[in-house]
Amino acid sequence: MRVLMLGDVVGKPGRRLVRAAVPRLRRERNLDLVVVNAENAAGGNGLTHEVADELLSSGIDVLTSGNHIFDKDNVLTFIDDLPVLLRPLNYPPGTPGHGAVVVEARDGTRVGIINVSGRAFLPQSYDDPFRALDATLDALPAAEAILVDVHAETTSEKVALGWYLDGRVSLVVGTHTHVQTADEWILPQGTGYLSDLGMCGPYRSVIGVRTELVLQKFLTQRPVRFETATGPAQLCGLIATIEAGRTVALERVYEREPLST
Repeated sequence: MRVLMLGDVVGKPGRRLVRAAVPRLRRERNLDLVVVNAENAAGGNGLTHEVADELLSSGIDVLTSGNHIFDKDNVLTFIDDLPVLLRPLNYPPGTPGHGAVVVEARDGTRVGIINVSGRAFLPQSYDDPFRALDATLDALPAAEAILVDVHAETTSEKVALGWYLDGRVSLVVGTHTHVQTADEWILPQGTGYLSDLGMCGPYRSVIGVRTELVLQKFLTQRPVRFETATGPAQLCGLIATIEAGRTVALERVYEREPLST
């Protein structure tokens, strides 16, 4: 089975590129499953029903998210009824939505996808991700492969979770920082790992935000309303080949639109 996981989609530029790239990559790379982090897909923060439908209609199978998933109230009207849209499983009890789902890939493999948030430099109201993952894995319906999106700020927390899950899941990838890392490898017990998938969004920016606004924030230390940058986008992610529940090959994906876009 070949799986593509894409990093945080940022605004219209990210959606434009993902819509164009996913169908092509499914054909060219013989992909069985596509999972995309969509927490920044609507205007750079949050997700709406219309944007979720737009992404899913392009050939994406599952949408994951993170700390911005509830930034737009619209999501509360549909997140309970859309099981392929995940929010971090370690939100407090009673939070709307789902933290995990099992779907069937195109090759017939039953795949569990889990979304979890780290806590370092993120809201401390999240439950312990390590113990939350233990409980979810114990309760997850039978799956032949398991993918985990760790939405977290620090590489140390992501690496620790990778080691913690080695041999228990097929693939652990990080999201949230919008910067692709170059540390992909297969852990000793067969779990594929990458600290951060990167960003699918405008690259003439500071992690998707208009550069001049971020510079103003740093230089003045005063509140600044951030806006998603425009212009050409980049596509960042990872393709994993999984056999019998274990990762046997990893390949980072990195594409950029020309500057004329």
